Amino acid sequence: MKTKITLLTAILALASAVWGAAPSGKSDRSGTPAAQASAEADSMRVEGERRFQANCGRCHAAPHKFPPRMMATIVRHMRVRATLTDADMKLVLFYMTQ
Repeated sequence: MKTKITLLTAILALASAVWGAAPSGKSDRSGTPAAQASAEADSMRVEGERRFQANCGRCHAAPHKFPPRMMATIVRHMRVRATLTDADMKLVLFYMTQ
């Protein structure tokens, strides 16, 4: 389980790096890998927010941003109470760390 969280944290860090490196305001470059990664990160964030509202928002307001490692621990503990699937957990974690 710890390996999965470490891997997920590394993926999130990579996605953040790619998302931050995407050119801003350049809609004509939508075919570039950086733009595609940025669009994917945006869709993951939106889906993560939607799943947070559906599963966690019943009891919690979105907290302040925490470091990915701390947030992974929080989401892992709350996963059982909210009956989150693996996909839900990954998307909520992505949303909470962006």
